[in-house]
Amino acid sequence: MMTYSEGHRARLRERFRKSGLQGFSDHEILELLLTLCIPRKDVKPQAKALLGKFGSIGQVLDASHEAIEEVAGLGESAATGLSILKELAAYYLKERTKRGPLFKNNEELVNFWRLRLRSLTYEVFEVAYLDQHYRLMDNGIERLEEGTVNRTVVYPRKVICSALKRGASHIVIAHNHPSGDPSPSQNDLQLTQTLKYVGEILSLRLLDHMIVGQHKVYSFRQEGFLE
Repeated sequence: MMTYSEGHRARLRERFRKSGLQGFSDHEILELLLTLCIPRKDVKPQAKALLGKFGSIGQVLDASHEAIEEVAGLGESAATGLSILKELAAYYLKERTKRGPLFKNNEELVNFWRLRLRSLTYEVFEVAYLDQHYRLMDNGIERLEEGTVNRTVVYPRKVICSALKRGASHIVIAHNHPSGDPSPSQNDLQLTQTLKYVGEILSLRLLDHMIVGQHKVYSFRQEGFLE
């Protein structure tokens, strides 16, 4: 005979098979995920505890292994499983960008860098190299710089040289603000203007500069600084 816990798991999975995550509450989504990591156990209390501690599914996925393991009833397997899910989502978005033009889907681009950079506690600077059809080139995401909590030094010449060496026609640059506020600094504005100007001379177009904060991604294109 099926136990209540087993029956509840089965019902969650059947609902998912029929309609995806439509109609699921946040704690039910986390329950569904945790059933893949924790066998034969009611995981509703753990799912609710995760939301209570971190506030949202996104923040749960951004949490460290150690923070996840502090939740009663969860251990290394659950922490690793949630981490794998986050990395898999980023990998999936990266694979999708190879199927068609990257620039034409700004939302996908925003989601991609949000997944990659939002949870980092130090600042990094990355570049996406695109061909003439706006498709991501092979090995087209490069982390050029890593910095401290609030500062990364980026040299425009390094960005330009790397793009020209790869034969890129377009670039998108992105970095994160670990403070959580994605508002551009004066250095961010100057870097964007320099890369736009030099790129125009060299027929290398800067499509966007994105700054990833905790809850928002700032896009220079969407804000009207790039055409």
